[in-house]
Amino acid sequence: MTDANAEPNEANRFVWVTETNPYAPRSTPVKRTALGRFKHEGAWVQEAKDGQVVVCSGDDEQGEYIHRYVSNLPWRKAFKLGKHPLNDGVLYVAKYNADGFGDWLPLTPENPALAGWTVVDIVINTRGAADLAGATRMDRPEWIDTFPDQFTAIATLTNDSRRGTTFPVDASNPRAPYPYGHIITWSYENDWTEDRIKGDVFALAGDPDNAATNSTIVGDKYGSPDGIYVAPSGRLWIQTDVSGSTINSGAYAGFGNNQMLCADPNTRETRRFLTGPSVSEITGVFITPDERTMFVGIQHPGEAPTGVNDPANPKRHSTWPDGAAGERPRSSTIVITKDDGGPIGS
Repeated sequence: MTDANAEPNEANRFVWVTETNPYAPRSTPVKRTALGRFKHEGAWVQEAKDGQVVVCSGDDEQGEYIHRYVSNLPWRKAFKLGKHPLNDGVLYVAKYNADGFGDWLPLTPENPALAGWTVVDIVINTRGAADLAGATRMDRPEWIDTFPDQFTAIATLTNDSRRGTTFPVDASNPRAPYPYGHIITWSYENDWTEDRIKGDVFALAGDPDNAATNSTIVGDKYGSPDGIYVAPSGRLWIQTDVSGSTINSGAYAGFGNNQMLCADPNTRETRRFLTGPSVSEITGVFITPDERTMFVGIQHPGEAPTGVNDPANPKRHSTWPDGAAGERPRSSTIVITKDDGGPIGS
């Protein structure tokens, strides 16, 4: 345990994006500090038309922000000059306006709202810099993915119990307070590096058959969207993370366990694809280029709804994945294929 009085900067060592080079497995992972220090829920990388690197991240906390990083140079040129594109660029934060449009605000010392701040100040205290810049507080922004051909990004906002009290209702966070979360998109006119964006709400989560939830889902109900994945075909995969203390109870009574759904991005029709083991989160998804094999993560099955498990009875809430005769529950990766060998989701 570290004494914070003796090491007051200990906390600053954490909550960074770390890059590992898969082509050099013995290399040392590198913290990409230019992407900012906050509660990153992933880092989605998109290449712009000229080769600039664009990275989007959600800050997974109620009332926090969506960020974007843009490299100063195309990545090939940067490497030729001995620069890493994730070290040499500009960090931004999103601000949404009442008309549905928004802007990426630069988090740089040149921004008048950050007068007196250094680059080091900004990357270490990115949340504070975003506060001063006047960004839009979001409802727990989590995963982000893109529809590359449409210059459109999509992000999950899990939920927010403080919307309408601590944080005002706005165009991008239109319900207050609510436990179900929603999914938003933002689009660019010509390229990922543009500072102007057009926002839209893809779906307000909840139960579309229950008017009290104010859901706009076209299809099967879900809440607390977390994972989001755009398959090569354009099919949209949505994963949920309802907390163990809330699964199938209270506002989530009748929703069942956490689940994964598939949505048509054009019609927005959404269908449940699978449900997870008891008290687990569905998180992590990847599909092969031919979309015939899918990998899905099952996290913390059997977690006690109270958050405190009984070591003497580890299988009280779940026996995943080995069954009653097996070992204690544990996180797993499942592999899914169709019986006919065809593309998943077809």
